[in-house]
Amino acid sequence: MTYSAELIAVGTELLLGNVVNTNARDLSEELSTLGINVFYHTVVGDNPERLRKVVEIAKGRADILITTGGLGPTYDDLTKEILAECFGKKLVYHEEIGAEIRSYFEKRIPSASMTENNLRQAYLPEGSIVLYNDCGTAPGCAFFAEDKHVIMLPGPPRECRTMFANCAVPYLKRLSEAEIVSQTIHIFGMGESAVEEKLKDLMQSLQNPSLAPYAKTGEVTLRLTAKAQDEREARAMMAPVLEKVQTALGDVIYGIDAGSLEECVLALLLKAGKTIATAESCTAGLLSGRLTSMGGASAAFLGGVAAYANEVKTAFLGIPPALIETEGAVSDKVARAMAKGVRQRMGADLGIGITGIAGPSGGSEAKPVGTVFVALETSGGTYVRALRLGSDRERVRVMAVHHALDMTRRYLTGLPVEQIEV
Repeated sequence: MTYSAELIAVGTELLLGNVVNTNARDLSEELSTLGINVFYHTVVGDNPERLRKVVEIAKGRADILITTGGLGPTYDDLTKEILAECFGKKLVYHEEIGAEIRSYFEKRIPSASMTENNLRQAYLPEGSIVLYNDCGTAPGCAFFAEDKHVIMLPGPPRECRTMFANCAVPYLKRLSEAEIVSQTIHIFGMGESAVEEKLKDLMQSLQNPSLAPYAKTGEVTLRLTAKAQDEREARAMMAPVLEKVQTALGDVIYGIDAGSLEECVLALLLKAGKTIATAESCTAGLLSGRLTSMGGASAAFLGGVAAYANEVKTAFLGIPPALIETEGAVSDKVARAMAKGVRQRMGADLGIGITGIAGPSGGSEAKPVGTVFVALETSGGTYVRALRLGSDRERVRVMAVHHALDMTRRYLTGLPVEQIEV
């Protein structure tokens, strides 16, 4: 049986735009790997009557109802109460949860006195399976009633993701005797439309396994999913499809289940025993932040300079003022000089230099907003990409970092890097 799910996010702050509903994105992605179709996302404020209506609608069109938010201790946290009411269940106090909540405050927040309203979190619909919260005080729960599976998760993203992975996923996996296995194919250097054009016939011909594209800024991912009796059979079904995808797309695929481009690059640096340093102008530390967001980065990343002002480029990176005056701060020669300067200054194997016009102002006819030069300095020569990345400031910055990471990835794997001048 193929199940369908509806995600119901509860919280007025979501409707006001004060908080972004990242839970819907994360849970939808995870549910797809379990072979569960998400046909509806609903957001509703902390209003009992509107929440009742939303639940009744969801009961009529989904097999699984998953709520996020509204499980806390305050008067407007009403998710459990309304869901219990909609399914004709009483709320039951769980002594062990109450004791855990008291212990949480005593051990983790000893300076704060626990108010009694925190114990509201220990009340769950009768017959529920408790979903324990490893990151906070509000437990979740799951129950089956009226031929529907109901799962309630907390709203804070860290708590929601952790509880879903540790508790909800095992619950959902028990609903099917089949094993569902997924692989994520990571792509940089080819847009979603071009990827779809190359793989359209293949994707349309598939049912099990299935292949679906997902796009985000600068990257495309393909989710390959198979359903079988066990993992070995599922992977055997996926193998020929994966081979066809790799043949069609070639070296724009930077990894399979690689996590992110920066994770891929860090792994390659560590494997090669290479170190890297960065000099960033328009990205102002965004690249170094990406590289150091992962544990173990200190073994490969030596340091970075946010050389935003020309004076910093000359003082810290040794770039001649005459070069900046002649070529302009945004130029391939200055990018190259930045990469060389930071590599020498830090004593790194590789140096990255990024300079550009992120906008919204500062462009000219010769160098419009979105003009970026990314340089990679190595012991064997310098590689530079001249880019036109559009007029959206944040996209320009993110894409510049993607290109820097991709150039590094290609260099470390022996692929063409786009060498302008040695």
